[in-house]
Amino acid sequence: MNSDLDAVFEAYKKLQKEADVLFARVRETQPDCVRCREGCSDCCHALFDLPLVEAMYINQAFLAAFDYGPQRSSVMEHASQTDRDLTRFKRDMFRAEKDGEKVEAIMTRAAGVRAPCPLLDENDRCLLYGERPVTCRIYGVPAVIAGQSHVCGFSGFEKGNPYLTVHLYKIQARLYDMSREITTTMNSRFLALHEMYVPLSMALLTNYDDTYLGIGPAKKED
Repeated sequence: MNSDLDAVFEAYKKLQKEADVLFARVRETQPDCVRCREGCSDCCHALFDLPLVEAMYINQAFLAAFDYGPQRSSVMEHASQTDRDLTRFKRDMFRAEKDGEKVEAIMTRAAGVRAPCPLLDENDRCLLYGERPVTCRIYGVPAVIAGQSHVCGFSGFEKGNPYLTVHLYKIQARLYDMSREITTTMNSRFLALHEMYVPLSMALLTNYDDTYLGIGPAKKED
């Protein structure tokens, strides 16, 4: 990973730890409601996108953990198929909105999409558990996103009751700022690069080189 970005990724790792502390705090106050356990992979099938900082971090963590070989190839094949499936689904959602379907209905439909994470192994365990994204670390406890409350359907939290809640939108704002810092630190030509969000499958497949990041002068075509 580019040394110029060390400070950004150190800040990200600190945020990961903060997310773990928040999860532990909720679990301590409501032990009967938080039912996360080893082997449960419900959150590993949820549909969500990663900001630039997390996409780059998980990409480098994967490359560092898995050398060329059957397991790495298997994950990449899974990522490729998953990304094709998600691309088709997002295209269908875009068409549905253009055809007049209400955004609320589309988002409700999207929330029900199940797409196994490429990093989920045959035993329903994460291959990069220690480096997993912040959303994965918070899943299982009450969280507020865009003014709406969300919680794992397998948990014991009951609708309408007050619980210690994670304000995930505040965490997302910090991730956005870190991603924007990457754009400015690398002096990217792509001024809106930090506004791009991608599924984990695409993060694994992407080569975050100078060309992708818009570093240096644009190459002229022959």
